[in-house]
Amino acid sequence: MKKGIIILFWLCIWQLAAVMIHNDILLVGPFQVGRALLENMGRADFLRIVLCSAGRIGLGFFAALFGALLCGALSYRYTLLEEFLSPVITMIKSVPVASFVVLLLIWFGSSRLSFFISFLIVFPNVYVNTIAGLKSTDRQLLEMAEIFGVSTWNRFCFLYRPALMPYLASSLKISLGMSWKSGVAAEVIGIPQYSLGERLYMSKIYLDTAGLFAWTLLVILLSFLFERAVLYILKKLEDWKPCPSVRNRHRKRNNRSGHFVSGSVLSDSVSTDSQKAGGQDIHIRHIVKSYGEQRILEDFSLMMKAGGRYCLMAPSGAGKTTLLNLLNGIVRPEAGTIEGVPDIGMVFQEDRLCGEYDTAVNIMLAYGQAADCGKRGGREAIRNRILAEASEILPEECLTKPVKELSGGMKRRCAVLRAMLSDAEFIVMDEPFAGLDVESRERTAAYILKKLSGRTLLVTTHRAEDVELLGAELITLR
Repeated sequence: MKKGIIILFWLCIWQLAAVMIHNDILLVGPFQVGRALLENMGRADFLRIVLCSAGRIGLGFFAALFGALLCGALSYRYTLLEEFLSPVITMIKSVPVASFVVLLLIWFGSSRLSFFISFLIVFPNVYVNTIAGLKSTDRQLLEMAEIFGVSTWNRFCFLYRPALMPYLASSLKISLGMSWKSGVAAEVIGIPQYSLGERLYMSKIYLDTAGLFAWTLLVILLSFLFERAVLYILKKLEDWKPCPSVRNRHRKRNNRSGHFVSGSVLSDSVSTDSQKAGGQDIHIRHIVKSYGEQRILEDFSLMMKAGGRYCLMAPSGAGKTTLLNLLNGIVRPEAGTIEGVPDIGMVFQEDRLCGEYDTAVNIMLAYGQAADCGKRGGREAIRNRILAEASEILPEECLTKPVKELSGGMKRRCAVLRAMLSDAEFIVMDEPFAGLDVESRERTAAYILKKLSGRTLLVTTHRAEDVELLGAELITLR
């Protein structure tokens, strides 16, 4: 109601100004413009004019959109490509549109002018925002995905897509209107046949102010509808809640966690035995790790037997988390060797969960027992199985809520579930019972032991009670 009243007010002002000026060449009223618009819509070639202009501008917009997304993704992956494209993007943003119009008229003529101008207006905005959005992806979640072997498709859907969408929406809101303004302006200069720009130019030639306003109003309406349609599709893509794929997980064994000598990965030919999954002891020999001038680990050695349970205790800052990150490959040692590390299922010091999604989705990203996922209803069966498992240590009413709405203790248990339900042979947990009350702690510890199934377990803790709960061997850092 308020918007309608405001629009009616300005229409009345417009009509009053036209009556006072009383010159159809200088200004016409809304009634004359409406009549001219209806007359134009009755033209035999009206539909062809609209479709030709909309087709050229729309094609230029979508070519720029998909081209910028592709180039942005490749530039994010390969920084050298970003450096090579940087001068080109700067040039496109800096050179006046009029210069491009003249040059493109010489090269391609008027028929393709609006396509190229629309492309040049949209491409740099989307490209720059695509790189910025991808770079804003949570690095801790990307580390989690690398360690758990999350598939490329799942990384895109659940890690990169949520980070990219706000940047993409912002760039499109600017680019959509600009593509139509610049595209029609290019048509006014190039005057291609059957175009809105040609009609605007002819209205100027014949001093047809009513026709000029009518065609302009049509351009505004088309731009508005085009913008709404694109943003609607984008919103649907943003709100899309896919079910994670649990097939084709690309676990890179011994790439990030495996053999290290002086911080470097040994070649696969060095030791075949140490690359076999499971059933193998883990050897840490004479590890040295520093951060700046602070020495965290000095000549540290440890051997963990396959299938053993170990609790690592030490004061804060003594290097517990550093040791875990050496095992999973997030950091590299300056000296020493780490051998026999199989695939790792990890509970990090932080929860590292995808907050917008529920418990089942977060677990399915790392789920490793996917033998029946290809069958009809396989994903739903896996989801139901995961929810049944999760209900053993989590209240059922919280299982379908986004994890960002859960308490700290519930998030912690979700992280534990993700590690235990992976197919990793080595389970590593950094203070998994943090934030849990006594009852939840005991129930979670019992669940860990139940699901361990002979896998090797390494847990960091500050509490001697946790060593007893897990029936683990105590390791201290000195």
